[in-house]
Amino acid sequence: MKKSRLDKILLLPIKHFIQKKTSVGNLLIISAVLAMLVANSPWSDLYHSFWKQYVYIGFEEVVIKKNILHWINDGLMSVFFFLVGLELKREFVHGHLSNPKDTLLPLSAALGGMLVPALIFFGINQGTEAISGWGIPMATDIAFALGIIYLLGDKVPIALKIFLTALAIIDDLGAVIVIAFFYTSDLSLSSLALGALFLIILLGANKLGIRNTIFYAIFGIGGLWLAVLLSGVHATIAGVLVAFTIPSKKRIDTRLFLRKARQLSNKIRKIFRQEEDEDEISSQIEKFSSLSKEATAPLHRLENALYPIVNFVILPVFAFANAGVTISQDALSNFFSPVALGVMLGLILGKTIGIVLFTKLVLIFKISLLPEGVTFKHIFGIGILASIGFTMSIFITELAFESDLYKTQAKIGILSASVLAGIGGYFYLKYVGKDKETQA
Repeated sequence: MKKSRLDKILLLPIKHFIQKKTSVGNLLIISAVLAMLVANSPWSDLYHSFWKQYVYIGFEEVVIKKNILHWINDGLMSVFFFLVGLELKREFVHGHLSNPKDTLLPLSAALGGMLVPALIFFGINQGTEAISGWGIPMATDIAFALGIIYLLGDKVPIALKIFLTALAIIDDLGAVIVIAFFYTSDLSLSSLALGALFLIILLGANKLGIRNTIFYAIFGIGGLWLAVLLSGVHATIAGVLVAFTIPSKKRIDTRLFLRKARQLSNKIRKIFRQEEDEDEISSQIEKFSSLSKEATAPLHRLENALYPIVNFVILPVFAFANAGVTISQDALSNFFSPVALGVMLGLILGKTIGIVLFTKLVLIFKISLLPEGVTFKHIFGIGILASIGFTMSIFITELAFESDLYKTQAKIGILSASVLAGIGGYFYLKYVGKDKETQA
């Protein structure tokens, strides 16, 4: 079929950009740089004041009042965490984490990569009000880390990409647990009870075989998410909980799908040759579409549908809204503040040391083995890449601190560490790849 001018000029380049694994990281970098430029321009006051404008949702006395930044961080980011939840469930059901033996190495590495950064931050900020920020350097930005490792192509083994993916997914799960248990405000037991009721309804619907995604959207957003939002627990946790209730099984298996698809295809071909009845052909093609839907799990359908929305709309908006740090005259003092140093050293040193140390311990005690083709030099490189906190670290910053000063200092630490980790991890793994090629 001949492509239109619109396809060639606009749609195909956009489709190609979305399909590239490195595009998400590139777009986040652009969003963060734009935020920094605007926050340090004559429009700085406008930039900061815009996110503080309040938006009201509700009727008469039942009103939810939050500023735009909160709606982004509580609302839009709930969709991001919903996608994280879908990925977690898929990996645990039939992915890289489905076999307990395969999870031991990335699980240990992720645990080390969370504990050591938190301890470093805690040690630097002990006895101060900023101690609540201990969770900030624990997080890894999966989009950035994976984007950089895919930039390296065949210079790193496929097993290393799988290892980083598993590590980052477990890291995300750790971040979700930390947010749920340690970054909540005053709890409303009645709202929590209502949320639990909606969760039971969703789990029951899964068990009963209800596969309509609209049903899960209504009870998930209008029920569970709203109840969690009003409960004091961070609303993004609802996104993960709803994701775990989404059915992961297909209605019909692949074998039956192929048989039915063949029958439908033959029928359509027969109608086309004999009558060329367009209405009947359209009717049969619609049946084919329904058949494809039945052969795909709702979890996979939602994951594929949300991927471009989350990665190319929600995350860039989040980055633009949160990464804008105005660099004032006392920027140098902010850079060397305990908060910024705790975050920077926690990410760069803590992540690397934690991942390398815990991986080494697992190997020493022969609990697990390195994946085929992966060396300990690769693990060190993964430790550096995992130091890219960005999205998750900035998100936890907004939860950890009320002080704008602490938020600014933490973001300076996050951005500095993420840039150093991204550049350092890329060139180190590239060097390791070249070194291996030379030895071969």
